[in-house]
Amino acid sequence: MAKFTADEKIQIVLRYLNGNESYRGIGKVIGIRDTVILNWVNQYKQNGAEAFLKRYTNYTQQFKLDVLNFMIENGTSLFETAAIFNIPAHSTIIV
Repeated sequence: MAKFTADEKIQIVLRYLNGNESYRGIGKVIGIRDTVILNWVNQYKQNGAEAFLKRYTNYTQQFKLDVLNFMIENGTSLFETAAIFNIPAHSTIIV
């Protein structure tokens, strides 16, 4: 999969949010899975452009527990929870 800069991710998100293109359509054109775009859109909605800044984070055990408890208590999906807590990859939550 190709790496995208923060600016490129924002442009892709805005293409979707403008309402003229679907996740699938954009994904097909640029060659990435539509779920990646969905994740970027959710992150952008929660955290704005900051969602795409590089972070090198080690999460504490307490933070991980807080995230899991939030997800259980609120019934949020992995994608939603990752966006809310500004975790770049939803798979980080289940690892």
